[in-house]
Amino acid sequence: MMIAAYLLWAIFPLYFAFISEAGAFEIAAHRIVWTFLFCLAGIVVVTFLRSRRRTADSDDGERPPRIGLRDIIADRRLRTRLVIAGVFVTLNWLIYAGAVITGHTVDAALGYFINPLVTVLFAVLFLGERLRPLQIAALGICLVAVVVMVIGYGQFPWIGLALALTFGMYSFIKYGVPSTIPPLASLASETALLSPIAFCYLVFLQATGASHFLGFSTDYTIALALSGVITAAPLLCFAYGASRLPLTTVGLIQYVCPIGQFAIGVWVFGEPMPLARWIGFALIWVALVFLSTDALLRVRRSREHVAA
Repeated sequence: MMIAAYLLWAIFPLYFAFISEAGAFEIAAHRIVWTFLFCLAGIVVVTFLRSRRRTADSDDGERPPRIGLRDIIADRRLRTRLVIAGVFVTLNWLIYAGAVITGHTVDAALGYFINPLVTVLFAVLFLGERLRPLQIAALGICLVAVVVMVIGYGQFPWIGLALALTFGMYSFIKYGVPSTIPPLASLASETALLSPIAFCYLVFLQATGASHFLGFSTDYTIALALSGVITAAPLLCFAYGASRLPLTTVGLIQYVCPIGQFAIGVWVFGEPMPLARWIGFALIWVALVFLSTDALLRVRRSREHVAA
């Protein structure tokens, strides 16, 4: 399931390239609305199936267990946290779609390569964790890579950094969400507040004749309507796999996504890769080797400590 999630994220550029005529804002609006509707439908189905199972197993009249959405609505702090998470993931979706449709898929891949480094930085800034030597080396190499790209390529990698920061903040906010909250309920809550805004924007586009949803082509209509499934499916696969795999395994598998995006950007879309850009990416990959090694060593020491 975990590999399926990252493979789906890896081929996202192909989907966005297909619907690029709609533009980043319309694509983001469709993702919000259709993801919310998909999650609501999923919650209804899950509730019904659990109710049937409980009825079949017992006739004591006990109510089926809640699946989390009501609890989220009733808990103001949790609701606020998920709404803020929804804002950051929406910004991430908007930047990512804009990057792909404007020919910056490689820059988007850079963002997800450096995301683990941003996560480490956030842990230091917000959680008070201390940097270990290999982490310091990784962050230092990443900084050198950015300088190389700015000087050699003549362009600051703002797209990659913006994606890494928005997804890093999203992950950090979700870090405080109880693990007992089901992914469907969590994602529905994240998109709930923004859905009316996104829906009104889509209605406005349709009324002004600027929409690509109806009247453009049947394929386009279907592709935009499927944005909810395409958005939610990898998130649900990730949630299912993350609960069953060691954290180090998850950390290593995550590179499948940016590697796939990088390959599509370079060899499918033909985006330019001058020498300075290759050097910058090579330095990022070296930094990730340092970071992965640190994680593996930490797990090994932890196991040795438990065994002792």
